[in-house]
Amino acid sequence: MGAMPGYLLLLSPGANRVYGGEASRLGAAECALTVPGAEDVGAVDLEGVGYVAFQTATPLGSAAARALSRQSAALALFEQLGTGDPGSTTLRPVRLPGVAWLPDDLVSIPKYPGKTNEQFTALLLNLTLAAAGVVPPPPEAPVPARRPCVLDPLAGRGTTLLVAWRAGCDAAGVEADGAAFEAMAAYVTTYLRRTRRHHRAETTPVRRDRRKLGRRFDATWLDASLTLTVFTGDTRDSAMLYGKRRFDAVVTDAPYGVVHGAREASGPRDRSPAQLLREALPVWAGQLRPGGALGLSWNTYSLARSDLLGLVRASGLEPCTGGPWDRLAHRVDASIERDLVVAVRPAT
Repeated sequence: MGAMPGYLLLLSPGANRVYGGEASRLGAAECALTVPGAEDVGAVDLEGVGYVAFQTATPLGSAAARALSRQSAALALFEQLGTGDPGSTTLRPVRLPGVAWLPDDLVSIPKYPGKTNEQFTALLLNLTLAAAGVVPPPPEAPVPARRPCVLDPLAGRGTTLLVAWRAGCDAAGVEADGAAFEAMAAYVTTYLRRTRRHHRAETTPVRRDRRKLGRRFDATWLDASLTLTVFTGDTRDSAMLYGKRRFDAVVTDAPYGVVHGAREASGPRDRSPAQLLREALPVWAGQLRPGGALGLSWNTYSLARSDLLGLVRASGLEPCTGGPWDRLAHRVDASIERDLVVAVRPAT
C-alpha cells in the first residue's frame, strides 16, 4: 500500500500578526475539526515557514477541498511530494475551489477600535457550523430554497454577520448600541449600492402596543437571496424580538471585561460577562434549532473556562470538549487571553 497523500496548508501572513505566532496551532485545530478525512493534523515549520500539515487516506474530495477553502487563515494548499525530508520535499500547488459568495473586502474595509479580527470570526463560525452539521452552499450551486442562518445576539457593527454572509449564510443580529447599529446599516447599504448588487435595504421602527421599542434593519441581496436582519435591543430580549424563528448557529463574541450595560439604571455596572451570560445563554439556547450549535468566544481573565462551561451546560447545551476543542485558547494582548467554546443543542 502506498503512503497516504500529505498536504501543507499555507496560512495568510495576516494571521500571524493577529495571533502572535499561534496561527499554525489554531489552524491545525480548525483543520482537524472541520475538514473531512484529515488525519495526523499538526503545525509544522518548513524552511522557516509555518504550515498546517495533514494527511488523507485518499486524494482530496470536493467536500474536503471546499472545507479547506473555508479555513479562516488559508492562503494556499500544496501536496507534499518526496520523502518528507525538507531537503528532498517538493510542493505541488493544489487549486482550491471558490467558496465565498462575496469578496473579502466586505469584511476587511471597516476599520474601527475594538473590531474583532475577521479571521478569528471565520474560525469561530467554521467550528460552530461544523458542530451543527451545517455545510454552507457553494456559490456555483443553484440558490438554495433555505440557507443556513446564523444569529449574533451581540452584533456590534456586524463583523460576524458579514463573515456569515460571505460564507453563504443568512444572518441575524441584536445590538444595544444605537451608534453601532447605525454604522452597520449604513455600511451594508453603501456596500451593496457601491458594488451594484440588486438589493433591498431599509431601517424601520419596531412597535409593540403602539409604543416604539427600537429599530430593525433588513437587507437582501436579491440575486443570491441572502438576507440580513438586525434589531436594536437588549440581547436578553433576543427571543422576544425574533419570535418563533430558529437558527442553525448562534455565534458571538462575549464582552472582554468592559462595561457591557445592564438593565438596571442605578447601581454599579458589572464589568464581568458572567451575569450577562448567565441571563442570556438560556435565551440564545432556546433560539437554536434541535442539533444547532452555539459558538462563543470570551476573555478567560474575566471568566474561567470551567465556570463558562458550567453556564453553558445549565442552559441545556452540551459543550464540545477534548482533543483540538481544548486547544483553542490564545493571547490577544496583555489583558485578553481569548478562548472559545462550541456547544450543541441536543436533537431531542
